[in-house]
Amino acid sequence: MNRTYRFASSVTLVLFFLLLSALPGTAAEGKRAVNINSADASQLALLPRIGPSVAQRILEFRKQNGPFKSAEDLMLVRGIGEKTFALIKPYVAVSGETTLKEKVKGAKPSSSKEGGKDSKEGSR
Repeated sequence: MNRTYRFASSVTLVLFFLLLSALPGTAAEGKRAVNINSADASQLALLPRIGPSVAQRILEFRKQNGPFKSAEDLMLVRGIGEKTFALIKPYVAVSGETTLKEKVKGAKPSSSKEGGKDSKEGSR
């Protein structure tokens, strides 16, 4: 009985520490995001397809209307439509810390168009 109890306790303890050690790694590799309610223009410009002028419009919108209640509210800012929002949505947060540290490259409009373009250039 004592041996079984000791073994079960050891296994439980090992599993607990394995789980605990996995959590910080997950947080470090977690979502890279820009908090649109606290970010400055340079941080907002790290988002794909967002340049200095749109970043400034986001700041002006936030100043006039208060904090964003949801990420979708960004579509109320001139220059951010559904397509741009779809690209930036994975990197946007309305609370928490800004963890995005470098510019995210935006997705290309369509990979099939690129493929055709590359094949034409390759045949020249």
